[in-house]
Order: sequence, then structure tokens, then C-alpha cells
Amino acid sequence: MKCQALCIFLFFFTLHFSSTAFSIDDKPVSIRWSGFIKNDFFFDSREVTSGREGHFLLYPRPIERDPVGSDLNAGHSLNFLAVQSRLRASVSGPDVWGAKTSAVLEGSFFGQTDLHINGLRLRQAYIQLDWGHTRLTTGQLWHLLFVPESFAGTVSFNTGVPFQFFSRNPQIRISHSPVDGLTITAAAATQRDFSSPGGPQTLSNSSLPDIQARVSYAINNRLLTGITAGYKKLLPRRVTEKGYKAHNTVAGMTINAFFHLKTNPITFKAQGTYAQNAFDGMMLGGYAVRQITDTITDYREYTSVNAISSWMDIHTNGNRFQAGLFAGYTQNLGTREALHKDILDPGNPNYGMYVRGENIRHVYRVSPRVVYNNGSFRIAGEVEFTTAAYAQTDDSGNLMINDKAQITQTSEVTNMRIILATYYFF
Repeated sequence: MKCQALCIFLFFFTLHFSSTAFSIDDKPVSIRWSGFIKNDFFFDSREVTSGREGHFLLYPRPIERDPVGSDLNAGHSLNFLAVQSRLRASVSGPDVWGAKTSAVLEGSFFGQTDLHINGLRLRQAYIQLDWGHTRLTTGQLWHLLFVPESFAGTVSFNTGVPFQFFSRNPQIRISHSPVDGLTITAAAATQRDFSSPGGPQTLSNSSLPDIQARVSYAINNRLLTGITAGYKKLLPRRVTEKGYKAHNTVAGMTINAFFHLKTNPITFKAQGTYAQNAFDGMMLGGYAVRQITDTITDYREYTSVNAISSWMDIHTNGNRFQAGLFAGYTQNLGTREALHKDILDPGNPNYGMYVRGENIRHVYRVSPRVVYNNGSFRIAGEVEFTTAAYAQTDDSGNLMINDKAQITQTSEVTNMRIILATYYFF
């Protein structure tokens, strides 16, 4: 706690005493500070699966009965939080190797985990060299499968999760624009706060970074469309439970297509994704043990658990008042290969599902919103309806899931979140 308090003090000390423009070795350097203070007030009609004391909502929890048949998750909740407040330093300096240089340092008080909520955490920290048609970026920034120029404009901080890939990663990225409007981008990334089951080391131990590529086309600020693809390979463990060296990996590819159109009255955004093993992107899925090939050594083979998703967001473009609507759908596709029955049984010691939403077939959400802007001040309200379809159980109490981790019979539960947020931008 003392270290955290010292970091926060030094952060704001630097902000207070730093000049907006100065020089190093007679070369000009400028810093522009920006950010916002945001307060969220939200009510949920049901218990939810979420992060940061309910702030980052994914979906409602399933029906769980107590001995007398009452649903343990059928309770209301209310919370007020300001942890999304953010501070950003944008730096520009002298040219290097004929390129314009810039850097970004951005933090918030969201914390790395629920235990660290209210603590300062690093969001983005990157350096960019820009030669005009080519840009090189190194540091932590948005994963290429997330499109900062076209994401859901929800009031809720979930920003359309779990219907879109959401992650910031340490990476090396290069972009090239051969002609006006067309941009080709490639990136190699590792994992940090957003990681696969087992932690960031499951990717780093494979000795191969998360590789991504995107082709996009833009016309002024009116139209943006493109396709992004990513491939990663994980080594879930180095040593088996029996003490033998493990070497089996699991790989997966994720691809999305996005579209953004801005007209004078409205802005429309849409995206579709096919995701393999996208747990680290806050989506449904992950990986599973396909089979145990040797019970003496505990060698295991793995397969990815896949999902599809789509979402759209539309809002008016008024300067003072805006109205918007978000809608999203995602479905757990299970695996391509059949799994051994013990892998799917949570009561079996060989259970091997490392998945977000392994008992969920699909999730859908509709959330209308209204926004009022007045200079630097904003107040916004949103009603978010999120429904999750959970696997039913048979007469023996077993989840109705087939050998490819696909859910065959479901029952739906819905949460209604009412959220009011106030912002002050600077």
C-alpha cells in the first residue's frame, strides 16, 4: 500500500510541476495532459459475473438453488464507483531517424485485479516513430483485434464485452499505408493483465508471440472498414502432475471484420468475430484437455474452445443530446474434436476445461442509452438487458453438454442493469 501511495503521489507530482513545453539538449519536447473523471452509479436486478466489484459486467449468474429451492443469485445490488477515472500524457519530441516521435503514458484507478481496485494501473505506455506512410510502435497498447477507432459507445465500462475482443498488450507493431486510406498493420504481442488460463507465461513459454495482422480502409472520418486476424500458441504447462516434462501446446486463430459509417445525423458501427481460444480477450471460450495420452506420465493433448459473436452500435450525432443503442450476440461453439467424458465432468479429477462460460451456450444484450453534453461535462444513462443461456442438468445432475463441449439444452436468465454516469473531461 505504501508503494502504491508513493506511485500515485509521484504521478500527480510530475503532472503538477511538468511544463507543457520544454527542451532537452536544445530540442523541443511537449507534454499534453488529458483524461476524465467518471462516476458510475449502477443497479443490477440479479447477481452477475463481473470484475471490480460489479463494475465490469459480463453476464448474469445462473440459477442456483438452496435446499428449499430459492435461487441464490436472484438478489438485487447497488454500487457507486469512480475507479474508471483516467489520466493520459501525450508526448511529442524531436525527430529520430527522419521520423516524428511521440509517446503515450496512460493510467487509471481500476486496479489489476479485484484485490487492487482503486489502485493506479498502467493502461497504455508506448513509443511511436512516424515516417508518414510507415509507423513503428513499441510498448503496451490495444490488441490489434480491438479497434479504438470503432468500438461500442456504451455507458457501461464493459464496452461490448463479451461480444468483442478486449485487451491491451505489450507489443511491437508496424503499420504501412501504400495509398491514401489503405493501411496494413502487423503486430507481435505478449500478455499482461489480460491473459489466458494459467497466466501470461502460457504464451511466453511457447516461445511464439501472439501474431496479428489487419487490413483496413478509411475515407476521411466518415468510413472505416477492415479485417483483422490473430494467431497464438500456448504451452499450458512445462511439467506434468507426475513430474515429467510437458511439451504439448494448443493453438488458435481469431478473425474479425468491422464496419464504421458516420453521417451527419447518425454513426453506425458493426463487428463480427470468429474466435478460437479467446479467453484473454474477455470473450467466451478458452481451451480444453482433449485427452490424457499416458496416465503414467500425465501427458495431455489440448484443443481450443471456440465462439462466434457479432454486435452493432448506432447513435445520433447531436452536439448536446445523443441517443444510442447497442446490441450484441455471442455463442459458445465448443470444440472441433471430441473430448473424453472425464474431461467434461467437473467432479472428476481429470476435469480439464479452461474456459470462460463453459456452461453457457449463448449470451445476448440490448442496451439503449441517452447522453447529454455541456462543454467538458457529460451525464449519461443506460439500461442494459443481458441474457445468458446456461446448460440444464439431467436427472442425475449432469450438465447437458455433448462430447464436443457443446451445450444441448439451456435455460435463460436475464439481468437488467440501470446505470447513470457523470463525466468531466480535461
